[in-house]
Amino acid sequence: MKCLIIDSVHEAIAQELGKFMQVDHKMLPTQAELAEIIPEYDVLIMRVDPAINKEILDAAKNLKVIGVCSVGLNHIDMETAKAKGIQVFNAPGLNANAVVELTISKMLDLSRNTMAANHDVKVNHQWDKYKYVGRELRGRTLGIVGFGRIGRRLGEIARAFGMTILAYDPYLKPEDFEKEHAKGVSVEELLKNADYVSIHVPLTPETKDMVSAKSISYMKDDCIVLNMSRGGIVNEKDMYEALKAHKIGGYAADVLENELAGGGLTEGASFASPLFELDNFIVSPHIGAQSVDASRDIGAHIISKVKEALSL
Repeated sequence: MKCLIIDSVHEAIAQELGKFMQVDHKMLPTQAELAEIIPEYDVLIMRVDPAINKEILDAAKNLKVIGVCSVGLNHIDMETAKAKGIQVFNAPGLNANAVVELTISKMLDLSRNTMAANHDVKVNHQWDKYKYVGRELRGRTLGIVGFGRIGRRLGEIARAFGMTILAYDPYLKPEDFEKEHAKGVSVEELLKNADYVSIHVPLTPETKDMVSAKSISYMKDDCIVLNMSRGGIVNEKDMYEALKAHKIGGYAADVLENELAGGGLTEGASFASPLFELDNFIVSPHIGAQSVDASRDIGAHIISKVKEALSL
């Protein structure tokens, strides 16, 4: 048997599966490249790139298992995979704490202007403590859109800061929110009352452009929006216009609509966005799950699922 790893994952995956099969690496192939090389492999280990379409799965004559070292599966043609008997395993919840801590970090960064202040001191060589007057999280209201593992963990930590938690999740009952010390509300009520809105839902046709000019119009002028989920959930053109006009307090993201534009994760790749010119926008390159702790836990889970599926 042969295994192909196409992204940066925990080294234990190659070490353990290497006891049972040949393990090869091809970092982030294009869809065309993957379709060309996939026929000889029984196992594919990946994260979210490239999207696994029908053409790749049709070419994967020997493929039995896809191990996805992330949560979402919207990048895989699950219908075709199921029809071909290919088992697909993801790692739900194992990156939850890593994503939550990044979310809290960005809440604090925007609330206390830490990134702008750091730039002033290190780049502009200015020492002006009166320039940056921030606000505390204590006493503020956090609205969490999507109250799964990540949303619930975020609520737990936010309560330690003294925040009130509102949450929206159409799949939960009122008592599900109550036992997490949160109040379940409609999207509109959440947007109107939250000082911070944090998004933790998958990208689907229903959630595409969930945050747009219309939804932003419900928010407070100083509301801060955080998107650690997927690009495309926030309409970036509408967000740009709102930030520029100071109709909203700030936007912090770990994702962008076109984050793989211009070559994406390949060496030397670059891209641009009008959002980059705004001081009330901060961004990181999809590092939510990029902690040694989450990587280790996800690796152990994927190893277990692959071995179970192949009876190793």
